[in-house]
Amino acid sequence: MLKELKGALTVLNKLIHQKIEFKVPGQKPNSCFKIKEALDKILIRDRPYPDQIIVACIGTDRSTGDSLGPLTGTHLLSLLPREVKVKGTLEFPVHATNLKGTVDEIKRNFTNPYIIAIDACLGKIESVGKVTVKEGPVKPGSGVNKELEPVGDCHITGIVNVGGFFEYMVLQNTRLYNVITLSKSISRGINLSLKDYLKKAQYNTVP
Repeated sequence: MLKELKGALTVLNKLIHQKIEFKVPGQKPNSCFKIKEALDKILIRDRPYPDQIIVACIGTDRSTGDSLGPLTGTHLLSLLPREVKVKGTLEFPVHATNLKGTVDEIKRNFTNPYIIAIDACLGKIESVGKVTVKEGPVKPGSGVNKELEPVGDCHITGIVNVGGFFEYMVLQNTRLYNVITLSKSISRGINLSLKDYLKKAQYNTVP
């Protein structure tokens, strides 16, 4: 009986602490709605303060595949309400050399920051074009074997190309059309989700 109880408690503990993760198509007409639904579930679970939400879009426009973050950030600037701060755009990208400084700046300027991190990644051929929405930090640079500080309370990654070999070359030779399509889906999904969350928070109707 005691052994069964311990087993049940172990399963329950795993369920409580299990990170929410969704993988959705990123290049279909309804992709933004799928991304919104996934992010909605994370925001409802985490319940960040509305004035403490920051979207950190990681990457550089010097590499086609790695430009997903800056493209998404640039789209978001014209979509999101002012209370949501965006870090990482085509004009002011957040990349390997200034990532730590950007995170330190966020920690100085916000009392309880909630960071939604955006980044490109490489994956299996059948996963290219998909978007992952997941609780917990992203590990920037892992696709090209760089050790950078994990970033984010939750993160969204777009799989821009196939990984496993010559990662730098693969990112450089990624189709810009695919990256732009993913960035539009991600930015629209984030916009829909955050506007909905902020409205519910304003009227105190977050579930």
